[in-house]
Amino acid sequence: MTPTTPKHASYDVIIIGGAIMGSSTAWFLSDNPDFDGSVLVIDRDLTFETCSTAHTNSCIRQQFSSALNVKISQFAADFVKNIRSYMGGDERVPNLSIRNFGYLYLANTDAFAEVLRESQMVQKAAGAATEVLTSDEIKARYPFYDVDDIVAGSINTVDEGYFDGLAMFDWWKRQARERGVEYIENEVVAITKNVSGTLVESVTLKSGEVIACGQVLNASGPRAVLTARMAGVDFPVEPRKRFTWIFKADQPLDQDLPLTIDPTGIHVRENGGGTYEVGGYDHSAPDLACDYDDHQMDFMLWENYVWPIVATRIPQFEAVKVQSEWAGHYAMNTFDHNAIMGPHTEVRNFIFLNGFSGHGLQQSPAMGRGTAEWITYGEYRALDMTPFNYARIPENRPIVEKAVI
Repeated sequence: MTPTTPKHASYDVIIIGGAIMGSSTAWFLSDNPDFDGSVLVIDRDLTFETCSTAHTNSCIRQQFSSALNVKISQFAADFVKNIRSYMGGDERVPNLSIRNFGYLYLANTDAFAEVLRESQMVQKAAGAATEVLTSDEIKARYPFYDVDDIVAGSINTVDEGYFDGLAMFDWWKRQARERGVEYIENEVVAITKNVSGTLVESVTLKSGEVIACGQVLNASGPRAVLTARMAGVDFPVEPRKRFTWIFKADQPLDQDLPLTIDPTGIHVRENGGGTYEVGGYDHSAPDLACDYDDHQMDFMLWENYVWPIVATRIPQFEAVKVQSEWAGHYAMNTFDHNAIMGPHTEVRNFIFLNGFSGHGLQQSPAMGRGTAEWITYGEYRALDMTPFNYARIPENRPIVEKAVI
């Protein structure tokens, strides 16, 4: 039976949102010998059926334009490849791997090619194996592309590709629960602060319980702004709709297909067994916020917009059959497309872990670890995440990430 009522009236840490970020933080707290507090995770739906995590394309890359984002993904790759070791050698934990077909960014202008070259310098300085290729070099390695309009492309096939992110998510939840983290299916409807407004004192559940807390983590995904507003805070995160299709090709490629980011923004990757996965949205239309519960497919989008782009870039995909399709949400940080984390500047025990803009799952190991460090020590230790702290929002200090898909 799904638990809906908290066992206690007070917790050291309350995590609002139990999907990938909330569960990563809960697990890293449970794994830290210096943390001995109580943790309550509250989520509206413990099946996680419609959350962003459930709709992820489960890929990982190091091709970012900021060195910190590169390092965050490098830790994620190490965590994935050594997950059983990180989880105490628990033999129940599966051995995971990364299917390294890589990401291939295609540039059809000199300006975009220069962005790829600048980003490659950042990536290489951080230890990534990114290469920038000419269109002829791309064609030599991957003859199936039409690259007549392409100036250059960047690719890295080391720790870039697909991994089983949902397995990682499941084991974070399982081990966290076994170590005493409490999960309940309920909804926070109010947050109460002290008289001076500098600390959260309690949260109120939809079922009526009022729970005292030491610290509160906003890990509410696309709904993060709703949680923040209950604490009297507003910040720039909103749900943006993204679509995914799985198709089978009549003529499968004879080599792995990198996750190919077309200049239009549509991306397609290897899925295995002659099937391929496509993701994106209509880049020719405004990318507007959507309703939090809107997961309706646009069934004409494939035929009228997405498939023509894919078939033009890879003519061998002229004859395909869609096998499945779904819509999910990005938690889009409209300020600078990067994570918002750390404490609020005035409500000191209200902590953010929000706004990942489509690259949350691959960043979740480092983000959960960093947030657990902040909760435990009041500082980041393994990797300095301070540039992503909430303080940059009111101070208008964006960290522009150029590699957003």
